Amino acid sequence: MSLTIDLSGKVALITGSSQGIGAQMARTFHQAGATVVLNHPDVGSTRADADKLAAELNAARPASAVVAAADVSQADAVQRMMQGVRQRLGGIDFLINNAAILRDRTVAKMSLDEWRSVLDVNLSGVFHCCKFGLEIMRDGGAIVSLGSIAAIQGFYGQANYAAAKAGVQAMMRVVSREAARRGIRANAIAPGVIETAMAATIPDNIRAEMMKNIPLARFGAADEVAHVALFLCSPLASYVTGQTIEVNGGWRG
Repeated sequence: MSLTIDLSGKVALITGSSQGIGAQMARTFHQAGATVVLNHPDVGSTRADADKLAAELNAARPASAVVAAADVSQADAVQRMMQGVRQRLGGIDFLINNAAILRDRTVAKMSLDEWRSVLDVNLSGVFHCCKFGLEIMRDGGAIVSLGSIAAIQGFYGQANYAAAKAGVQAMMRVVSREAARRGIRANAIAPGVIETAMAATIPDNIRAEMMKNIPLARFGAADEVAHVALFLCSPLASYVTGQTIEVNGGWRG
């Protein structure tokens, strides 16, 4: 007997999906048959990257990917995005909260703006998307938010990032209770170090130290995180909610 995850007829909105893990999430959900909404903050190359990805996906299956610009740290922008998606696609079935930024610095040297900006995107952004996303989410849907190993390990220089990600993981436990009456499940994924453009900036000596803590002796791939998100949104995870799934190669340092 074979098992297939088929999300045909479903709509998945993925924040921060113009690149990195978010883009791989979009490809994975699209491959499973879902229509995907590619969110980007419209800074730097994110608009062009999202448009390019949408063109790639629509070439494979017409009218299966749309682009939606919104800075998730701005509640009004998120509300407008969600209402636009409802008007265009009727609503969503899955919300993947992936958008995040880094502003690493020790507590002593961290500026107030570096603290606030990370909390605004990484924590408040998830709240905004859940609040307004639930308004357009069909019953029986699912929310998956990206936490981090940083919330558990407390990496040096990441007080803002670790605090935000720990908050995200706690928020999903609350949302899982509040949304359960509608059959909506909410979970978090806490990735370890994943090979993305962001991870490529880690100095070699620090990468080597990190590797000592990973039993699988390698960093993860973006599709390995996306596959867990796909599982959590599928009927195979129908009794999984309020959990944080660690995807870190066994890191227990």
